[in-house]
Amino acid sequence: MKRGFLLIVACAIMTAVNAQKADTTIVFVEQIHDFGEIVKNDGPKSYSFEFTNKGNSPVSIQKVTASCGCTTSGWTKEPVAPGEKGFIKATYNPTGATTFDKSLTVHVSGGKPEVIVLRIRGKVTAPISGNE
Repeated sequence: MKRGFLLIVACAIMTAVNAQKADTTIVFVEQIHDFGEIVKNDGPKSYSFEFTNKGNSPVSIQKVTASCGCTTSGWTKEPVAPGEKGFIKATYNPTGATTFDKSLTVHVSGGKPEVIVLRIRGKVTAPISGNE
């Protein structure tokens, strides 16, 4: 009796997990990008997060909010059809020698999940003395 109950619970959990995966329509190649070490005086660095619409209807990126003023964003403005690709571009402007870990919150219309958090990170170093 106990074994049968556990089997039913396990099946229910697996069904819920599979349903959640089936609901995902926005699939990113990666959600975290590490710039590694960058030199402060080399200026802003950019990275484009690529995604695919795995759903059955178009999706649109409504807005992207950066966690600080040192990070700006751009994105695919037109709706992304099923099977097509889009992007979120993150640009980080190094202002001091420091380690950084910044987020971009992506708001999606017509897709799941409706909110996605992307991250950029790295370490900014000062220029070598004499090369300023």
